[in-house]
Amino acid sequence: MPRESWKDKILFTPGPLTTSPAVKTAMLRDLGARDADFLKIVLDVKKRLLDLAEVDGDKYTVVLMQGCGSMGVEAAVGCAVPKKGGKLLVAINGAYGKRISDMARVMNMPVETLDYPENAPVKPEDVGERLKNDDGITHVAMVHCETASGIFNPVKEVGKIVSKRKRVFIVDAMSSFGAAEIKIDKWDIRWLVSSANKCVEGVPGFSFVIVENKALAASAGNARSLCLDLHAQNEDMRRNGQFRYTPPVHAVLAFHRALLELEAEGGVEARMKRYRRNCRTLREGMAELGFEEYLAPDDHGWIITSFRYPRNTAFSFDNFYNLLRDDGFVIYPGKVDNADLFRVGNVGRIAPSDVSCLIDAMRRSLAKMGVAMAPGKIPE
Repeated sequence: MPRESWKDKILFTPGPLTTSPAVKTAMLRDLGARDADFLKIVLDVKKRLLDLAEVDGDKYTVVLMQGCGSMGVEAAVGCAVPKKGGKLLVAINGAYGKRISDMARVMNMPVETLDYPENAPVKPEDVGERLKNDDGITHVAMVHCETASGIFNPVKEVGKIVSKRKRVFIVDAMSSFGAAEIKIDKWDIRWLVSSANKCVEGVPGFSFVIVENKALAASAGNARSLCLDLHAQNEDMRRNGQFRYTPPVHAVLAFHRALLELEAEGGVEARMKRYRRNCRTLREGMAELGFEEYLAPDDHGWIITSFRYPRNTAFSFDNFYNLLRDDGFVIYPGKVDNADLFRVGNVGRIAPSDVSCLIDAMRRSLAKMGVAMAPGKIPE
């Protein structure tokens, strides 16, 4: 993918992210909310998501929900946890885990938290100990890939513990689904939430929840919101194939095309390999420039990479960001409380050659800022 092929700036962000020309083109079609062609596409999207998740359609259901990923998470939490007798435990090591607990509190839901430093993974044994000591906890929620830092959490291990203790497991897989191994059924995940504009490489407009049928049926009447009622949304879709309220038609069309491209690329395994190559190219290039990674190597994922600010008074992130933007590249600011850092996404319709172009642009930007840095150790 040569740099010259891009019309827009390349987004090295966690999402929205750079999409293919075909995904963009898919939106150049107007369909009504009740159009038979659109309803067929919605059904195919749901089927393909179940296939991608490797779950049985007789045991799990996909519910599409208008809005951003956080709205999907809020819908899942608000529907999963009963109004009477429900209590949520949230394992937190970043801004998006904290957001789940904030959602629960706004909904007046009983909630407890397990809090970790933002550069440390959740410890499964802590979850087990908390569940052992608190019989009132009915549900456990955590983020798989914490978008604030890029750290991966041990969802598989936590899921087994939650299941053993006969609780219900909710997973925010916003930044991982489509480019990381997630065995929903085998890992005892009852509710999994992701978004159209992440690793599947669609555009913003809706989230989706892959939920066990029994769990969805049990959620009837739990919703704390009229619009974010997943059970009611699914019942309408089951009856007539339609969203309850105005659907994000163009985002669904783009997502359908993105799913076809994911399949053509070779599925989750192939996409993960490309993102890993992007990540490797980035980490090596940033080390040569002298940047220090925020996470320890063992905790590092391949979706998002966080880097500390240089220890140089000439460095200003705002200037750095603007210089890169003027050069055709967009990165993300940091989102942690215990360090000054910025984030670079390895995801989207980008290749290692694009990452190399970003590294060259960073070298030019640092030179313009007068920031001198010594090369660091190349990551193993």
